[in-house]
Amino acid sequence: MKKFISFLLVIALIGFGVFYVKDTGFAENKILTMESHSMSKSVITKKEIPELVNRFEFNSGYQFEYPDAIRGIYVSAHSAGGDRFPRLVQFIDETDLNAMVIDVKDDFGYLTYVPPKGSKYQGISKDYIRDPTALLKKLEEKQIYPIARVVVFKDSVLAKQRPDLSFKVGDKVWTNGRGEAFVNPFLKEVWDHNVGIAIEAAKLGFQEIQFDYVRFPEGFEKRDGSLTYGMGEYEKANIDNVQKRVAAVTDFVAYAKEKLDPYHIKVSVDIFGYTATLPEAPGIGQNFSKISENVDVISSMIYPSHWTSYFGIARPDLEPYRLVSEYAKVENHKLGQIENRPISRPWLQDFTASWLGKGNYTVYGKDEIEAQIKGLQDQGIHEFLLWNAANTYTKGVDYTP
Repeated sequence: MKKFISFLLVIALIGFGVFYVKDTGFAENKILTMESHSMSKSVITKKEIPELVNRFEFNSGYQFEYPDAIRGIYVSAHSAGGDRFPRLVQFIDETDLNAMVIDVKDDFGYLTYVPPKGSKYQGISKDYIRDPTALLKKLEEKQIYPIARVVVFKDSVLAKQRPDLSFKVGDKVWTNGRGEAFVNPFLKEVWDHNVGIAIEAAKLGFQEIQFDYVRFPEGFEKRDGSLTYGMGEYEKANIDNVQKRVAAVTDFVAYAKEKLDPYHIKVSVDIFGYTATLPEAPGIGQNFSKISENVDVISSMIYPSHWTSYFGIARPDLEPYRLVSEYAKVENHKLGQIENRPISRPWLQDFTASWLGKGNYTVYGKDEIEAQIKGLQDQGIHEFLLWNAANTYTKGVDYTP
């Protein structure tokens, strides 16, 4: 009898045909399923062998350990693929920093490396990062935690290629005052475009996907009636336009999280810091609590220069410690009401906001950056990211936890 049962198990395994294949090009594990042999499905039911069904696990081939706490910097695709990259690696190697947020889909909508032939993303790719595999190997060697930044709904490239996926004024794609176009968060085709890129980043070996510009254009509530665009499945929803926008943005985040789950990577979202102080941002569709419920990490952009008279601070750029500390109190309260609380990892300022005008800004250096870090730490937040668009970061800063 035991021999007969063993024989049946062997046949079942052949029928399921579970194999693991390493694709050396982009280190992707795949499942190959053979045609089932002429064996009755009733012999061994799914209920009896769940361990066989669930054994597939993606493995990029890289080994990264999540640090005690992420302390990272933003790295543009040009820096990641150019002469500055070795210097940034050395900079991190010589400090208590331990992570890089690297553009994989940039602010224009371009994929920042050229994918293999046949990829549907070749038409939007640039060779800014000529050898992403070598990049990941270097980061693995130095144990620098790699985070892929994917700019989602600000996408001039896709808007130009597919005006039907964007917002239009008459027959033309609408652009903001900076000449930037957005694609439509209501449309699932737009979701899939971005989630597909995120999956490719996971296959490359990135350990986390950070979605940025997960929102409608700023001030959208003032122009939603004058622009032409589709609402997809939200058209007939029995809620007002504000709630439709909130639903679309929140649903995208949940959808992306679900699709990326098999790749065992973290999902984070950048969000305006002020949204934590409001029930929701009505124009752009960001609800801090609802987005936070669907991510592993929430990264509020809390640069002191970007606030105006918040928390009773008349000139926030001059008081980095107080601004960050007061914000962190509000965020902690908000996240404390969420059952599955995500990691808080705010974006901090490592640049000088001279555009604020004399008397309203200060030159940011060692003291100002350390003040922001202390403002977080005093409120129990130990992860952070530093933003400098040019990737020129202040030296001599104490990043010690």
